[in-house]
Amino acid sequence: MLTLFRNDRSASEPDQAVIAKPPGATGATREQYELACSDVDVRLVDAAQAAQSVMNGSARRRVLIIVENLPVPFDRRVWSEASTLARHGYEVSIICPKGPQATASFELIEGIAVYRHWLPKEGRGVLGYLAEYSAALFWEFALSLKILATRGFDVIHACNPPDLIFVVGAFYKFLFGKSFIFDQHDISPELYEAKFGRRGLLWRAMVLLERVTFALADVSIATNQSYRSIALERGRMNPDRVFVVRSGPNLARVRSLPSDPAWKKGRKFLVAYVGVIGKQEGLDLLLQSISHIRGERNRDDVQFVIVGNGPELDEVKKLAAALELDELVTFTGRVDDATLFTILSTADVCANPDRPSAMNDKSTMIKVMEYMALGKPIVQFDLTEGRVSAGESSLYVQNADTAEFGDKILELLDDPVRRDRMGAFGQKRVYDVLAWDHGAVSLLSAYKKLFDLRH
Repeated sequence: MLTLFRNDRSASEPDQAVIAKPPGATGATREQYELACSDVDVRLVDAAQAAQSVMNGSARRRVLIIVENLPVPFDRRVWSEASTLARHGYEVSIICPKGPQATASFELIEGIAVYRHWLPKEGRGVLGYLAEYSAALFWEFALSLKILATRGFDVIHACNPPDLIFVVGAFYKFLFGKSFIFDQHDISPELYEAKFGRRGLLWRAMVLLERVTFALADVSIATNQSYRSIALERGRMNPDRVFVVRSGPNLARVRSLPSDPAWKKGRKFLVAYVGVIGKQEGLDLLLQSISHIRGERNRDDVQFVIVGNGPELDEVKKLAAALELDELVTFTGRVDDATLFTILSTADVCANPDRPSAMNDKSTMIKVMEYMALGKPIVQFDLTEGRVSAGESSLYVQNADTAEFGDKILELLDDPVRRDRMGAFGQKRVYDVLAWDHGAVSLLSAYKKLFDLRH
């Protein structure tokens, strides 16, 4: 899972803060950023006009997005997609689970209709997942029928995991002629293997469900080139129906705030982690690195903050206590954006300890690009898509070596000039290539293709 619950103080009431600016954004550098933004604006207008020309014909433009992973608007990718579509003339409805700070069964946010349903606690075994997925499918069917009878929809936009939403999509495609988009947020077979450390019958079932989902899809959306390759190879999709829409940070949301030394608790440096706290996110590896920093390197001048929630939070806290790291590590749980970006603005280095696995190697992590957007240097394990995203803004550690991870953190903390250089590189890359505005162009192109196919 690539995102976490966050309290945005409601999507219609953004925090009052300064949008992150690239370091040294004056003179030629500022012109470079303005040219990049202008190019995105032009491409957005072109894509929107092309899509609008299709929609002015017989095709409708009502979209139903279904997501089970997180509630909206706290699933940042889904909210960015929905907001982009709504701004460009689509009527958007969303079905998603309830969650903390998202308990209303229905909410209209910026013109987007959000329908939320009850869901059991995230499953940890076969029976738990069966209960979770069965409940989700029931409510997705029930709410989709309600939306069909009221607001209506012409397209079902399915966001995995799990790869079961095709059941709803197939019902409406074959009986009502609706279109189906598969938005692959996670690669479920690799996610299963990362969680359970094995393959077997259920893994093969995941591969089959993924293949069926691709077979049903009129258009599919991939978060990066690795996922696109899966759509082409395992999914056997036509290349002109697969679009890469990166989960880049929305620069209207990712904000640089004044630092708050209180988060350092009297220590010289702060290292931050933001994200889901699950098995594949490798927080246990980060804690072992912290233990190395204190025990083997005799450093007591670094405070760590771990922001987020997830199924492994209690276990991670127990491990921190067992390693006697309580005073060095602050667990915040879910926080609002003002707190989140204050922590990140205060941090000297950011950590991405995602455990090396087939899934993490192919997945793009939103947290990495949020670190980059705020100009923060990163330490992470050496994974393919991690390198694609971060490039020279990160140091890379081989083979889940926690001692080396800790040493790389100290290497950056002790070299402020290098930190500044790496942070500037990452921030420029976000503005030039990775920010959501670039992904929005591809999203609108995917929808233009879809409506072309509906003619």
